[in-house]
Formats: sequence, structure tokens, C-alpha cells
Amino acid sequence: MSRDTSTTPDDAGQSSTVGSVGEFGLIARVTAGRTYPDTVLLGPGDDAAVVAAADGRVVVTTDMLVEGRHFRRDWSSPRDIGRKAIAQNGADIAAMGARCTAFVVALSCPADLTVADAEDLNAGLWDEASRAGAAVVGGDVTAGDHLVVSVTALGDLAGASPIRRDGARPGDVLAVSGPTGASAAGYALLAASVQGHPDLRAAHRVPRPDYDAGPAAAAAGATAMCDVSDGLLADAAHLAAASGVLLAVESARLPIPSLLRQAATELGVDVLDWALAGGEDHALLATFPDDDALPPGWTAVGRVGEVGDVGAGTVTVDGTEWTGARGWTSF
Repeated sequence: MSRDTSTTPDDAGQSSTVGSVGEFGLIARVTAGRTYPDTVLLGPGDDAAVVAAADGRVVVTTDMLVEGRHFRRDWSSPRDIGRKAIAQNGADIAAMGARCTAFVVALSCPADLTVADAEDLNAGLWDEASRAGAAVVGGDVTAGDHLVVSVTALGDLAGASPIRRDGARPGDVLAVSGPTGASAAGYALLAASVQGHPDLRAAHRVPRPDYDAGPAAAAAGATAMCDVSDGLLADAAHLAAASGVLLAVESARLPIPSLLRQAATELGVDVLDWALAGGEDHALLATFPDDDALPPGWTAVGRVGEVGDVGAGTVTVDGTEWTGARGWTSF
């Protein structure tokens, strides 16, 4: 079920740039003709939106994309940027075992950004929000020197407990919800101006989280879970530190597609560098009581061990600490 709570853009929307349209003209354009799910009780147009929280609790996360830091406009279309901004937030909601209910988007952009590009970015936001089962319910627009997209995502636990990072126990199985390394490979291909491998280049421009994997893991009894945004090892270390355990990754069990291996060979890269340290895939990493608990689509890649003589937060690969790159850091 859904309702149409759309508005109508004003005539100024026919102008060619965001600066000439103005804040409210742009907002009118990007909210026109949109249909909202029943979780949205009041959409854009008032001082704030109203979103249903039937569970009585709301899962909230926020993240941003900054031009030149998280994307390049010569590599990614505005639609790609919009989808990526939603995906990286929606994956965090899924990592708690919740389902997305709404997204709020704040946009800072140069005044000479074309209306066509702004509408294309908005289309990307809506494409990915719809894929996550939710909608864009409001936000803000302001002028700035560079394009910045900041998203706040809301989610619903449907009566279940949130799956936190601190619940992993020795003896648990460590598993991922999908391959990792494709985004890093796509970045390397784009940076080297290597043609071909369209799926990998697309994976860097637009990650495709499995939004159902988080709730499925929660229903299957996952003991801890997180989103793989900075790299499998980097995020595994966060989970291990929160749980006070050691995580032992077995590289032979990582789900590495053949196209990833082919690109690594072509660029002279160890494919494990991408699979273990490449970020922005937004697969999920979780621990489960045993192998039989893994939902469809999840792959066991290791075990949870006792800390012993090493510190909490240690992650090993094939029995030893990894000496290569571990993943993305913002500073």
C-alpha cells in the first residue's frame, strides 16, 4: 500500500541551474510526483516529516558523500552519486537487523549545478530508496563550493532485538553476506583508466547492498553484525574489539568471483588486498552460533576465537596477523 503525497513544481523549475531555480523551486521539483509507502505518515512540504514507528523504537544512522573524497563527477553520474549515498546508509540499517523506513537528504551544491543534474541525482536517491523499501521524506538544500550529499536513514526492527557488534562469542562462525573487493577493484580500474570490466567499475560507482540479508541474519540468530564499509579486516577489527574476541579469517573461504581475480591479474594486484582491505562494498559481516544457522546467501569465512595472548580486536588471516593494507580511514 502507498499514498501519493506529492507536490507540484513551480514555473521557475524550467530554469537551467540550481542557482536560478532557488532552494524552494528545486525542492518543489524533486518532490513532485512521488509516491510514499505507508510508513510515511507525512511527507515533504511541512517543517518536518512524520514516519511511523510501529515497533516503538527507531534505528537511525547518518553518513555523507563529499565530492573529491568519496566520488568524482568525471567517474560517476549524478544518478550514481544519489544511489551510492542511499546505499551506504541503508546498509547500516540492515546491519542492525532492521529494515529501512525513510531517508532524509541534505544537499550542498554549487549554484551552477544544472537542474538536470540535480534531478538526476534525486532520481538516484529515489531509485535506491525504493530498492531498500523506503522513501526520501525530506531534507535541506544549500549552496556550497562542492557537491556534498548527507543522508540520515531511519529503520524499523519489527519487534526484534538490534544485532550489535558486541555479541560475538568464541566458537561462533564468522560469515559475510556477499563478495568483497569489487568496489576497490573498480576504483583501481578507473584510476588506471583501464577499459573493460564494466561490472567492477559499476560496483565502485554504485554499491548494491542486500537489504534483506540483515533481517534474515537476525532471524537466524546472528550474535553480532556490522556493515563492511571500510574493508573486511577493518570492520572485522571493530566487531572483534566490541566483542572482546579474536576473529580468524580463512582466505580460501572468501567468496572471490572470477572477474575479480581476472582484474587483479591484469593490474598485477594480489586479489586478497581487494577482498580483505577494499571498502565500500557494503556487504554485511556477522557471527552465528554454527554453520547450520547461516541464511541463504551467507558464506562462512572463519571463526571466532578466544583472545588468549593477543589483544581484543585482533583479526588473523590464515592463522597470522595480516601485514598488508587493512582498509579505509577518513583521516
